[in-house]
Amino acid sequence: MRYASLLDRLGLHRRELRAWALYDVANSAWMTTILQVFPLFFVRVAASDLPADVARSRFAFATSASVVLVGLTGPVLGAVADYRRRKKLFLAAFLVPGAIATAAMAGIREGAWLYGLTTFAIGNVCVMATLAFYNALLPGIAGQAEVDRVSTAGFAMGYLGGGLLFAVNAAMMASPSAFGLADTSTAVRLSFLTVAVWWVLFSIPLFRRVPEPPATLEAGERPGEPALRLAFGRLRETIRDLRRHRDAGLLLLAFLVYNDAINTIVRLAVTFGDEVGISASALIGALVMVQFVGVPFAFGFGLLADRIGARRALFIALAVYGGISVYAFLLRTATQFFVLAFLVGTVQGGAQALGRSLFAAMTPRHKAGELFGIFGVCDRFGGAFGAMIFGTVLSLTGSSRPAILSLVVFFVLGAVLVANVDVDRGRRRAREAEAEALARA
Repeated sequence: MRYASLLDRLGLHRRELRAWALYDVANSAWMTTILQVFPLFFVRVAASDLPADVARSRFAFATSASVVLVGLTGPVLGAVADYRRRKKLFLAAFLVPGAIATAAMAGIREGAWLYGLTTFAIGNVCVMATLAFYNALLPGIAGQAEVDRVSTAGFAMGYLGGGLLFAVNAAMMASPSAFGLADTSTAVRLSFLTVAVWWVLFSIPLFRRVPEPPATLEAGERPGEPALRLAFGRLRETIRDLRRHRDAGLLLLAFLVYNDAINTIVRLAVTFGDEVGISASALIGALVMVQFVGVPFAFGFGLLADRIGARRALFIALAVYGGISVYAFLLRTATQFFVLAFLVGTVQGGAQALGRSLFAAMTPRHKAGELFGIFGVCDRFGGAFGAMIFGTVLSLTGSSRPAILSLVVFFVLGAVLVANVDVDRGRRRAREAEAEALARA
């Protein structure tokens, strides 16, 4: 009974919820090992024949281009997945080539910067694309009273799983000979291969246990219509319909603003640390610490949201992030970088998970794919904008400190927008839209 009660409090009390959360374990390996290790590997190995500032700029621009691509295609594919009742199939369609591209990263050699960027960009597009379909499954398996806990549980599980693999990979990179490897570069390449295997392995429970939400027709739609034409029609209607779902739309705007800053920190923390002179071993150690600090704090934000409400809990996370931006601008030593990493670990999962759960609560289930496709646009274009800032500032000044400090504005503006979201009204209108769709079915 105590075990069941604990799982209920954590949001993992049904097998489909646990299976859904395991996909966070699956994709988090990419978010840790690839996103954190590849930037250093790219600059020092794949782009070793380029000046360091040129290599960093090319990586930033490649990151920006890949997230823009998935942002442009996500809403249309989400609408098709809603109509065809194929969210899991679309997830698999991106997972397979993404895993292949990730495995191919093990073949990156010294000076092969174009090959390295190409395989990275394909993997990045694919892992980001899967998240729209993964997130769209949440409203169908979690009720209104549990969605915050389930969403934060996913992030916590992701921190744990991604952190475990990252810790093993970091140990390989620190002592390659202990693992029978020739050198650090070989260890890095093997790490990329482990991510591909991990990503596929921990995705299996989602395909086996998470149900596909039922498909419904919108007003004026007929069975058998061409899926792509219907998808564009649905997308136009949904964008117009956001006036009715004003609070969901406002949350989207808030998420675009504050998640831009979060993604900038996540994606370019290693580049920034390397620029200010933090050693590679200290950078990897700090990033491993973030993963394990994030586990209890992500679960904690779910419990805090139950107690004070998701919106208030999100305010706390954004306030801490504002302080992080100022602190990052001032840091000079490895010890300060570890403090920064700890602070990021306390709020990163909570801020992103609560944005996801709030949006899921205000999303009609029959429109989850396309709406989370739009949600993904806000996520991806936010990351692209932040990466573009870093790339531009690095190119013009050779320093990214001004960009780090500017993130305070994003967190403050995001909090102001969240303050204007009426969550109860948004939930009520989502349920009304569901009832109307069922009446037409």
